[in-house]
Amino acid sequence: MKTLLTRKIGMTSIISSDGHALAVTLLSAGENTITQIKSEESDGYSAVQLGAENNKKLAKPQIGHAKKAGVKPNVMREVRVEELGEVKVGDRIGADLFSTGDIVDVSSISKGKGFAGAIKRHNFSRQRKTHGAKGATRRVGSIGSMYPQKIFKGKKMAGRMGNERTTVKNLKIALVDQEKNILGIYGAVPGPRKSLVVIKGVK
Repeated sequence: MKTLLTRKIGMTSIISSDGHALAVTLLSAGENTITQIKSEESDGYSAVQLGAENNKKLAKPQIGHAKKAGVKPNVMREVRVEELGEVKVGDRIGADLFSTGDIVDVSSISKGKGFAGAIKRHNFSRQRKTHGAKGATRRVGSIGSMYPQKIFKGKKMAGRMGNERTTVKNLKIALVDQEKNILGIYGAVPGPRKSLVVIKGVK
């Protein structure tokens, strides 16, 4: 089970061993604690719940839930696993879980862009600006015939852009600092600074 809850710090560049400058995203990988284990026998599926960060003002139900692990986590996430192995409640994991060169999938909530038109949101082309366009150059245009007199769900139109769960696959870990608990991932990681990022190792 190679999964870690982290916080996005920002981006920087490092020099690789072959002399190339690499753009990396820095993630603060604070100590994660296993707060719950779910098994096929008791819950019908295998999963591990991770807790991260510390919250002194945690509500009593959450305090009782994580009491066995001996922590007061600010965030908790459940991760499905095929085999539980020898993990137990209270185990701690950190940045040393990964090493340089590992391939990972990264999940986070993407940056919210607000209400956006079809050109920005779906990469539509604009209409021509001549011959009576009359300022309608960035409008969507026809959305189909009248029948069945409704707009099908998923139709590409203007609307809210971003602020949704996004996963970027097959990124490479370029930096591991075990002393400062920092990971550097080569490539763009979704989400703004300080957002929660879930890193999952690829098999």
